Amino acid sequence: TDVAIQSPSIQQLIRNKVVIALRKEAKAYLPRRLEYLAQEYGFSYKQIKLSYASSRWWSCSSQGTISLNIALMNLPFELLDYVLIHELCHTRQMNHSEQFWREVGAIDPQYKQHRTTLKNYTPHI
Repeated sequence: TDVAIQSPSIQQLIRNKVVIALRKEAKAYLPRRLEYLAQEYGFSYKQIKLSYASSRWWSCSSQGTISLNIALMNLPFELLDYVLIHELCHTRQMNHSEQFWREVGAIDPQYKQHRTTLKNYTPHI
């Protein structure tokens, strides 16, 4: 039976179910958490998009749309918050300048550690 669970078709079925569960969890949590952090620290953004189409954790458009990968739900909460704070800061600074990192650091004093730790994770499910 170990062979059956390792078959590509069974693995794809499991992966599809995991994606469905993560999408549901992400829809329930990520918009509320992003809104909370935005209000707490005085940020504004136009909209949030959740996807799993990208190999990236997140992106922020110059129009103020924050796109988040549902795989974020697999991260420890302090890393998830780091990602959300990082993206909110991009609504003011569309770069990684010193000013951008100062703003991130003012909200998340451990951002350097979080940034390093995030490299141990992958947005793939």
